[in-house]
Amino acid sequence: MVKANSYYTFDPVLWDIMDPKTDLEPGSIVQVKKLPGCPPPNTMNHAHIYHNGKFAGLVHVNSLIKIKGGK
Repeated sequence: MVKANSYYTFDPVLWDIMDPKTDLEPGSIVQVKKLPGCPPPNTMNHAHIYHNGKFAGLVHVNSLIKIKGGK
């Protein structure tokens, strides 16, 4: 389970490799966001992510690894 406004490392699982909704490289630091008018994070195991302050796509939550002791 991921939390809005928290930071994660993007490490794509098979679902995001086979049907990519982002062009991020593995290892990218991303932030989960709750977008207005969109389902909240974890709905159907997906979350909207931002990278460098810009919308980066919709990914499976298993592709997001919590950053230890940070952000």
